[in-house]
Amino acid sequence: MEVNFIYEGFKIMLLGMGTVFSFLVVMIIMMNIMSKVVHRFFPEPNDVANTTSPAMDNNAKKVAAITAAIIHHRSSK
Repeated sequence: MEVNFIYEGFKIMLLGMGTVFSFLVVMIIMMNIMSKVVHRFFPEPNDVANTTSPAMDNNAKKVAAITAAIIHHRSSK
């Protein structure tokens, strides 16, 4: 009775890699199903009424201040 250790090693390696691969495939499928369930029962609210945000208003003020500073600098030369 002769045991081929290389063959046995490959068998164990393929069994382990197959187990990990199968687990990852099942995990991805379950995450996709969970995502669809969550999005179906808990949709994100749409806030269409308020189109201008305070951040956009703040950016407009910054742009106006920078433009005024550039105009003042150019006119003082």
